[in-house]
Amino acid sequence: MAMSVPHNGVREETEPLIELFVKAGSDGESIGNCPFSQRLFMILWLKGVVFNVTTVDLKRKPADLQNLAPGTHPPFITYNHEVKTDVNKIEEFLEEVLRPPKYLKLSPRHPESNTAGMDIFARFSAYIKNSKPDANEGLERNLLKTLQKLDEYLVTPLPDEIDQNSIDDVGVSTRRFLDGDEMTLADCNLLPKLHIVKVVVKKYRDFEIPKDMTGIWRYLSNAYSRDEFTSTCPGEKEIEIAYADVAKRLSK
Repeated sequence: MAMSVPHNGVREETEPLIELFVKAGSDGESIGNCPFSQRLFMILWLKGVVFNVTTVDLKRKPADLQNLAPGTHPPFITYNHEVKTDVNKIEEFLEEVLRPPKYLKLSPRHPESNTAGMDIFARFSAYIKNSKPDANEGLERNLLKTLQKLDEYLVTPLPDEIDQNSIDDVGVSTRRFLDGDEMTLADCNLLPKLHIVKVVVKKYRDFEIPKDMTGIWRYLSNAYSRDEFTSTCPGEKEIEIAYADVAKRLSK
């Protein structure tokens, strides 16, 4: 399935030709479960550039796509007909070529925002793939520790939230996202993964992110209020299907 994501109406002649290829869902057309696909989708949307999106059914990959990027699975992009396949390099490239004043700069101002929550997906994967009941508690505890660390980062005020001339202490941060009130590259990387964690652990482990982790829940709530996240996100059912064979039952 192909779709166009226009901004401000129509594409200007001076704008680059960009096409994003993402993993298709179980129906072969909708957006599939792939945090890397969503990461690039969010970046392009936030940049405010006009681009086309094509979902690729990995079971029936069209011949023309195999010729375009042989041996490559989505996500990848074409930029003025040039194929680019490495997600991290694509992110760096887009930040370099789609720069102010015409396009938004998305790099975080605070380096710590880039690494916040970086261990969560690995701990989640170990937790959800485990089939041994006696190991479950320890793996769940490890996941909780990484979630707690992210929560602490989100509730701790960043330097620019603190008025050095004020005698009042800023106790808890009220920022909407990792680096401030606007999404950055750090959010494009973390949010798709955090959403997957939330959906999958509830479905296959009956486990929920603790409600007292108010920073994380505020963060997710803010993400769910933004089209840049919700319109690039696979449906929850799609995520559950993707993990049906990955999530291991706890054998007795």
